[in-house]
Amino acid sequence: MSDTEEVEYEEQEGAALEHGEEEETKPKPKTFLPALVPPKIPDGEKVDFDDIHRKRMEKDLAELQSLIEAHFESRKKEEEELHALTSRIEKRRSERAEQMRIRAEKEKERQNKLAEERARKEEEEAKKKADDDAKKKKVLTSLQFTGYMQKSDKKGGPKKQTEREKKRKILSERRKELNIDDLNAERLREKANELWKWMHQLEAEKFELQYRYAHQKYEVTVLRNRVSDHQKNSKGARSKRGLRK
Repeated sequence: MSDTEEVEYEEQEGAALEHGEEEETKPKPKTFLPALVPPKIPDGEKVDFDDIHRKRMEKDLAELQSLIEAHFESRKKEEEELHALTSRIEKRRSERAEQMRIRAEKEKERQNKLAEERARKEEEEAKKKADDDAKKKKVLTSLQFTGYMQKSDKKGGPKKQTEREKKRKILSERRKELNIDDLNAERLREKANELWKWMHQLEAEKFELQYRYAHQKYEVTVLRNRVSDHQKNSKGARSKRGLRK
Protein backbone atom coordinates (compact mmCIF):
# COMPACT_ATOMS: atom_id res chain seq x y z
CA MET A 1 0.00 0.00 0.00
CA SER A 2 1.37 3.52 -0.94
CA ASP A 3 1.61 6.53 1.36
CA THR A 4 -1.25 8.37 -0.35
CA GLU A 5 -3.58 5.40 0.09
CA GLU A 6 -2.74 5.20 3.81
CA VAL A 7 -3.51 8.90 4.26
CA GLU A 8 -6.87 8.55 2.50
CA TYR A 9 -7.79 5.51 4.64
CA GLU A 10 -7.00 7.39 7.86
CA GLU A 11 -9.09 10.41 6.73
CA GLN A 12 -12.08 8.14 6.02
CA GLU A 13 -11.85 6.55 9.46
CA GLY A 14 -11.72 9.95 11.14
CA ALA A 15 -14.78 11.18 9.24
CA ALA A 16 -16.74 8.08 10.24
CA LEU A 17 -15.88 8.58 13.92
CA GLU A 18 -16.94 12.25 13.84
CA HIS A 19 -20.26 11.34 12.18
CA GLY A 20 -20.97 8.74 14.89
CA GLU A 21 -20.26 11.23 17.68
CA GLU A 22 -22.63 13.78 16.12
CA GLU A 23 -25.44 11.21 15.98
CA GLU A 24 -24.94 10.33 19.64
CA THR A 25 -25.05 13.99 20.72
CA LYS A 26 -28.40 14.62 18.91
CA PRO A 27 -31.50 14.46 21.25
CA LYS A 28 -33.90 11.51 20.67
CA PRO A 29 -37.55 12.37 19.71
CA LYS A 30 -40.19 11.85 22.44
CA THR A 31 -43.14 9.45 21.90
CA PHE A 32 -46.58 11.14 21.85
CA LEU A 33 -49.48 9.45 23.70
CA PRO A 34 -52.97 10.81 22.99
CA ALA A 35 -55.01 11.69 26.08
CA LEU A 36 -58.04 9.48 26.81
CA VAL A 37 -61.24 11.47 26.86
CA PRO A 38 -64.14 10.00 28.90
CA PRO A 39 -67.43 9.70 27.05
CA LYS A 40 -69.79 12.55 27.60
CA ILE A 41 -73.46 12.20 28.19
CA PRO A 42 -75.36 14.56 25.92
CA ASP A 43 -77.12 17.37 27.70
CA GLY A 44 -80.87 17.37 27.74
CA GLU A 45 -81.25 13.56 27.31
CA LYS A 46 -82.17 11.18 30.13
CA VAL A 47 -80.40 7.80 30.25
CA ASP A 48 -82.62 4.84 31.29
CA PHE A 49 -80.27 2.48 33.11
CA ASP A 50 -83.12 0.11 33.93
CA ASP A 51 -83.87 -0.32 30.25
CA ILE A 52 -80.21 -0.96 29.50
CA HIS A 53 -80.04 -3.50 32.33
CA ARG A 54 -83.25 -5.19 31.15
CA LYS A 55 -81.99 -5.46 27.58
CA ARG A 56 -78.72 -6.83 28.86
CA MET A 57 -80.55 -9.44 30.94
CA GLU A 58 -82.78 -10.37 28.00
CA LYS A 59 -79.72 -10.83 25.81
CA ASP A 60 -77.97 -12.95 28.44
CA LEU A 61 -81.14 -14.97 28.95
CA ALA A 62 -81.48 -15.56 25.20
CA GLU A 63 -77.84 -16.69 24.99
CA LEU A 64 -78.33 -18.97 28.00
CA GLN A 65 -81.50 -20.40 26.49
CA SER A 66 -79.71 -21.10 23.21
CA LEU A 67 -76.86 -22.80 25.09
CA ILE A 68 -79.34 -24.93 27.06
CA GLU A 69 -81.17 -25.93 23.88
CA ALA A 70 -77.87 -26.81 22.18
CA HIS A 71 -76.87 -28.87 25.23
CA PHE A 72 -80.17 -30.77 25.24
CA GLU A 73 -79.94 -31.35 21.49
CA SER A 74 -76.43 -32.76 21.91
CA ARG A 75 -77.58 -34.86 24.87
CA LYS A 76 -80.55 -36.18 22.89
CA LYS A 77 -78.29 -37.08 19.97
CA GLU A 78 -75.87 -38.90 22.29
CA GLU A 79 -78.75 -40.81 23.90
CA GLU A 80 -80.06 -41.85 20.49
CA GLU A 81 -76.60 -43.05 19.46
CA LEU A 82 -76.26 -44.94 22.76
CA HIS A 83 -79.69 -46.53 22.28
CA ALA A 84 -78.78 -47.56 18.73
CA LEU A 85 -75.49 -49.04 19.95
CA THR A 86 -77.26 -50.95 22.74
CA SER A 87 -79.80 -52.28 20.24
CA ARG A 88 -77.02 -53.50 17.94
CA ILE A 89 -75.24 -55.19 20.85
CA GLU A 90 -78.44 -56.94 21.98
CA LYS A 91 -79.17 -58.03 18.42
CA ARG A 92 -75.68 -59.48 18.00
CA ARG A 93 -75.95 -61.19 21.39
CA SER A 94 -79.28 -62.80 20.47
CA GLU A 95 -77.91 -63.89 17.09
CA ARG A 96 -74.87 -65.39 18.82
CA ALA A 97 -77.09 -67.23 21.32
CA GLU A 98 -79.21 -68.61 18.47
CA GLN A 99 -76.10 -69.79 16.64
CA MET A 100 -74.80 -71.48 19.80
CA ARG A 101 -78.17 -73.18 20.34
CA ILE A 102 -78.26 -74.49 16.76
CA ARG A 103 -74.67 -75.68 17.06
CA ALA A 104 -75.42 -77.45 20.37
CA GLU A 105 -78.45 -79.19 18.83
CA LYS A 106 -76.38 -80.36 15.86
CA GLU A 107 -73.64 -81.62 18.18
CA LYS A 108 -76.22 -83.47 20.28
CA GLU A 109 -77.70 -85.10 17.18
CA ARG A 110 -74.22 -86.11 16.04
CA GLN A 111 -73.42 -87.65 19.44
CA ASN A 112 -76.73 -89.55 19.43
CA LYS A 113 -76.00 -90.91 15.96
CA LEU A 114 -72.52 -91.98 17.03
CA ALA A 115 -73.93 -93.69 20.13
CA GLU A 116 -76.55 -95.52 18.07
CA GLU A 117 -73.95 -96.59 15.53
CA ARG A 118 -71.61 -97.76 18.31
CA ALA A 119 -74.41 -99.75 19.99
CA ARG A 120 -75.38 -101.32 16.67
CA LYS A 121 -71.79 -102.36 15.97
CA GLU A 122 -71.42 -103.79 19.47
CA GLU A 123 -74.61 -105.81 19.04
CA GLU A 124 -73.44 -107.12 15.68
CA GLU A 125 -70.03 -108.04 17.10
CA ALA A 126 -71.60 -109.75 20.12
CA LYS A 127 -73.96 -111.70 17.88
CA LYS A 128 -71.15 -112.68 15.55
CA LYS A 129 -68.96 -113.76 18.45
CA ALA A 130 -71.80 -115.79 19.95
CA ASP A 131 -72.39 -117.51 16.60
CA ASP A 132 -68.69 -118.31 16.27
CA ASP A 133 -68.58 -119.70 19.81
CA ALA A 134 -71.63 -121.85 19.15
CA LYS A 135 -70.09 -123.19 15.93
CA LYS A 136 -66.79 -123.92 17.65
CA LYS A 137 -68.58 -125.67 20.48
CA LYS A 138 -70.55 -127.83 18.09
CA VAL A 139 -67.42 -128.75 16.16
CA LEU A 140 -65.50 -129.52 19.36
CA THR A 141 -68.34 -131.61 20.76
CA SER A 142 -68.64 -133.58 17.55
CA LEU A 143 -64.88 -134.16 17.43
CA GLN A 144 -64.78 -135.30 21.04
CA PHE A 145 -67.70 -137.64 20.53
CA THR A 146 -66.22 -139.03 17.32
CA GLY A 147 -62.81 -139.61 18.92
CA TYR A 148 -64.35 -141.25 21.93
CA MET A 149 -66.47 -143.56 19.79
CA GLN A 150 -63.49 -144.51 17.66
CA LYS A 151 -61.37 -145.38 20.70
CA SER A 152 -64.17 -147.35 22.30
CA ASP A 153 -64.74 -149.26 19.08
CA LYS A 154 -61.06 -150.12 18.78
CA LYS A 155 -60.56 -151.40 22.30
CA GLY A 156 -64.05 -152.75 22.73
CA GLY A 157 -64.47 -151.86 26.36
CA PRO A 158 -64.81 -149.02 28.80
CA LYS A 159 -61.75 -146.84 29.14
CA LYS A 160 -60.60 -144.81 32.06
CA GLN A 161 -60.75 -141.07 31.41
CA THR A 162 -57.45 -139.25 31.19
CA GLU A 163 -56.76 -135.88 32.76
CA ARG A 164 -57.13 -134.16 29.41
CA GLU A 165 -60.54 -135.72 28.85
CA LYS A 166 -61.61 -134.77 32.34
CA LYS A 167 -60.65 -131.16 31.68
CA ARG A 168 -62.54 -131.16 28.41
CA LYS A 169 -65.58 -132.62 30.13
CA ILE A 170 -65.47 -129.99 32.85
CA LEU A 171 -65.07 -127.24 30.27
CA SER A 172 -67.96 -128.58 28.21
CA GLU A 173 -70.13 -128.63 31.34
CA ARG A 174 -69.14 -125.10 32.25
CA ARG A 175 -69.67 -123.74 28.78
CA LYS A 176 -73.28 -122.87 28.33
CA GLU A 177 -74.99 -122.50 25.01
CA LEU A 178 -75.84 -118.97 23.99
CA ASN A 179 -79.40 -118.86 22.75
CA ILE A 180 -79.43 -115.27 21.57
CA ASP A 181 -81.04 -115.56 18.18
CA ASP A 182 -84.44 -114.33 19.40
CA LEU A 183 -83.16 -111.75 21.90
CA ASN A 184 -83.63 -108.02 21.44
CA ALA A 185 -81.09 -105.31 22.23
CA GLU A 186 -82.09 -105.00 25.90
CA ARG A 187 -81.92 -108.77 26.47
CA LEU A 188 -78.56 -108.89 24.70
CA ARG A 189 -77.20 -106.25 27.07
CA GLU A 190 -78.47 -108.24 30.06
CA LYS A 191 -76.92 -111.42 28.65
CA ALA A 192 -73.59 -109.66 28.08
CA ASN A 193 -73.68 -108.31 31.64
CA GLU A 194 -74.43 -111.80 32.98
CA LEU A 195 -71.53 -113.30 31.01
CA TRP A 196 -69.22 -110.57 32.22
CA LYS A 197 -70.12 -111.31 35.85
CA TRP A 198 -69.57 -115.01 35.23
CA MET A 199 -66.14 -114.32 33.69
CA HIS A 200 -65.29 -112.13 36.66
CA GLN A 201 -66.19 -114.99 39.00
CA LEU A 202 -64.06 -117.42 37.00
CA GLU A 203 -61.12 -115.03 37.12
CA ALA A 204 -61.49 -114.78 40.89
CA GLU A 205 -61.56 -118.59 41.21
CA LYS A 206 -58.53 -118.85 38.92
CA PHE A 207 -56.60 -116.35 41.03
CA GLU A 208 -57.50 -118.24 44.22
CA LEU A 209 -56.43 -121.58 42.72
CA GLN A 210 -53.15 -120.10 41.51
CA TYR A 211 -52.52 -118.69 44.96
CA ARG A 212 -53.24 -122.07 46.58
CA TYR A 213 -51.02 -123.83 44.07
CA ALA A 214 -48.13 -121.43 44.73
CA HIS A 215 -48.58 -121.76 48.49
CA GLN A 216 -48.71 -125.56 48.35
CA LYS A 217 -45.69 -125.63 46.07
CA TYR A 218 -43.81 -123.48 48.56
CA GLU A 219 -44.81 -125.77 51.44
CA VAL A 220 -43.71 -128.85 49.48
CA THR A 221 -40.36 -127.22 48.72
CA VAL A 222 -39.86 -126.33 52.39
CA LEU A 223 -40.72 -129.88 53.48
CA ARG A 224 -38.33 -131.35 50.92
CA ASN A 225 -35.55 -129.10 52.14
CA ARG A 226 -36.25 -130.12 55.72
CA VAL A 227 -36.19 -133.82 54.80
CA SER A 228 -32.95 -133.33 52.89
CA ASP A 229 -31.37 -131.49 55.81
CA HIS A 230 -32.57 -134.16 58.21
CA GLN A 231 -31.11 -136.91 56.05
CA LYS A 232 -27.78 -135.09 55.82
CA ASN A 233 -27.68 -134.59 59.58
CA SER A 234 -28.55 -138.23 60.25
CA LYS A 235 -25.80 -139.42 57.88
CA GLY A 236 -23.28 -137.11 59.54
CA ALA A 237 -24.20 -138.39 62.99
CA ARG A 238 -23.82 -142.02 61.85
CA SER A 239 -20.40 -141.34 60.35
CA LYS A 240 -19.24 -139.71 63.59
CA ARG A 241 -20.43 -142.71 65.61
CA GLY A 242 -18.51 -145.05 63.31
CA LEU A 243 -15.33 -143.05 63.78
CA ARG A 244 -15.71 -143.12 67.55
CA LYS A 245 -16.04 -146.88 67.55
